[in-house]
Amino acid sequence: MTSTLLPPTVRPWPSVSRPSSSTSPVAGPAAKPAGTGLGLHILRDRVGAPAADLGALLSPVPQISLAPRGLGTSAVTFWKPPAEPEAEEPRLFCPGPIRDDRALGEHVNEAVVDWAERIGIYPGRLDKLRSANFGRFMMLAHPQTRDPDRLLAATKCLVAEWATDDYYVDEVSLGAEPMVVGSRLAKLHAVTDRASLPRRYAAEMDEHHRLQPISEAFRTAMEHLGRYTSVAQMGRFQHQMTILFLAWGQEADWHVNGRTPPVWEYLVQRHLNSYLPPMILIDVLAGYELPPNEFFHPKVREAYTTAGNAAVLVNDLYSGKNESDTDHNLPTVLMAEEKLTHREAVLRTVEIHNELMRTFVRLAAELSVTGSPQLRQFLADTWAWTGGSREWHATTGRYHSDTKEN
Repeated sequence: MTSTLLPPTVRPWPSVSRPSSSTSPVAGPAAKPAGTGLGLHILRDRVGAPAADLGALLSPVPQISLAPRGLGTSAVTFWKPPAEPEAEEPRLFCPGPIRDDRALGEHVNEAVVDWAERIGIYPGRLDKLRSANFGRFMMLAHPQTRDPDRLLAATKCLVAEWATDDYYVDEVSLGAEPMVVGSRLAKLHAVTDRASLPRRYAAEMDEHHRLQPISEAFRTAMEHLGRYTSVAQMGRFQHQMTILFLAWGQEADWHVNGRTPPVWEYLVQRHLNSYLPPMILIDVLAGYELPPNEFFHPKVREAYTTAGNAAVLVNDLYSGKNESDTDHNLPTVLMAEEKLTHREAVLRTVEIHNELMRTFVRLAAELSVTGSPQLRQFLADTWAWTGGSREWHATTGRYHSDTKEN
């Protein structure tokens, strides 16, 4: 079923169902059925409501503490404010995780640490990699599947991305050099979207990458991911990696020139350097496919990129204390440009995050009226992804040395 993506009209809510099990090799649903995220059950109660009226559904604004809470937040209580909000606590408009299968997360995490050791990334730092618990991240963010191999494929890609950032962009102790970021990423791009060279030079290129652990990380991760993607799904992942490499080049420019970007430019970089590479694997892991004509539709892309932008600002909130003085995050650029205190900048970051998330909810509600069942599923799964991501950031050993989650 394809979608015309016309403006919302008054019409009954279409039935929503996950693609039949005959087309889905996943080990069975592990989450709510399609159409239950995003408070869509509430929208169903308002069948036929035009988009202009949907704003009423977003008020009062749900409040989720920046501090970790228990597993999930019920769909009913999510749309209500807390009875007695804590005045001094920053709060995020964001769901909690749908599922927290500790054993599954641990299984995937141990498998990805073993893989990292074999290909040679993070030598001598495998305990830190283990404590980051990226397997738990993907388990939390992709509750639509229980298949550990699918989750491992996504986790390998995530770790390859994170390692590239560490080794090439941020961590001087790991060999990061801002002056050569562009060159390194251009050569790495020949792995993520293989360059076609004459035979002699292709052999030299392959020999170069064979000796680069980051190259091997991407090569093997994408080979694994390719077991589950269609041609279109792999193509969109490659496209998003190109965008991410561009963003890292922009960040290197700031480092080389000792420049703190204005807020708007920083947010552009975060739009490029968001969580879209792992987020757009939602349908891959869940065993369905959002058709390309919907995935690349400007309004659909606006919706999920907005969610990806919001999700990466959660990273800014949690990672700041671990970053060097030369790194940038939204609170630091707000402090520099708007002369805010650290607390004021954190609260402003929360406000910006919440604005983006409300925009995603509005766009998703509008698109769900006329979109295909796969699109409604994708948008609901995106909402679930943001909740799993928030929970990982609140508990990972990468940002919390005293965490009990790892």
